[in-house]
Amino acid sequence: MASFDDPPAAEFLRAFDRVFLLSPAHEGQVELETIFIDALVLAGHRPHVVKIAADGFQDPGCEVRFMRSHRQIAVHLDATGLPVTYLAPNMYMENLLEAADTIRDQGMIFAPAGRGRIGFVATSDVARVAASILTGPDHGHEDQTYVLTGPEALDYADVAARVSAVFAREVDYEDLPEAQAKQQMLATGLSPWQVDGNLELFDWIRHGATDSVTSSVREVTGDDPRALEDWLSELRAAFVGRPPGLSPEEV
Repeated sequence: MASFDDPPAAEFLRAFDRVFLLSPAHEGQVELETIFIDALVLAGHRPHVVKIAADGFQDPGCEVRFMRSHRQIAVHLDATGLPVTYLAPNMYMENLLEAADTIRDQGMIFAPAGRGRIGFVATSDVARVAASILTGPDHGHEDQTYVLTGPEALDYADVAARVSAVFAREVDYEDLPEAQAKQQMLATGLSPWQVDGNLELFDWIRHGATDSVTSSVREVTGDDPRALEDWLSELRAAFVGRPPGLSPEEV
C-alpha cells in the first residue's frame, strides 16, 4: 500500500514508464502531489507524467483556488524536467449531478452562474484521452497541454432546455445570488474551503472564462466528445428516478 504522502519505493516506481497523476481538489493537493512528484524524480528513471489539471490553470490571471493549485503543481513538475502532458478539462458534465434532486423534485437548476457558458465535458471523454496517451505510441504528447471540452459551450439556461427536451418535462434555471448559493452549499456539508472555491469558480464562469470549445478530444482519440443529450440519456435514472418495476438496465 502507498499514498501520495507516502509514495511507493523507488524500485517500484521504476517499473513504470508512464504515470497518471490525479488527486481530488482539497487544501493539501499541492503538497501531496509535490511529494509524489519528488519521489518520481528520486527514482531516477524519468517517466512520462500525464497530469489531470483544470482548464484555467495555464492562465496566470486565474485565481480560482482549484486552478491555482494545479498551476503551482505544474511549476514544480516542469522544474523537474520530467516529460509531462497536461490534460485540462473544462467543467465535467458529472457536476450537473449535483442538481439532480432539484431537477427531479422542483424542475429547477439553481446556480450562481449568470449567463456564463461552459464547455461541459464528460469524464468518460477525459478518461479516453488519458488512456490513449498512457497506452498508445508517443505521437508528440510530451510537453503538451490539451484543453478538453465537449462539442459546444452552454449556459445553465441552455442546460435546462436540454434537460427538458431529453426528459420531456419542463426544467428551468434560476441564477442564485452568491450569498444564497453559499448558504446552500454549506448546508450540504461542503467545507468552507470548498465552498469558497466553488464561488470563485462560478465567478470565473460568469465572466466568460469557461466558454471555450476545443477539438482536443477528437485529435487525441479520433472520436468526437459526447453531446450533453447523450450523457443525460445515459444518466436518466439519476435525474428522473426509475419507474416502478424496471431494473436499472431497462431505464
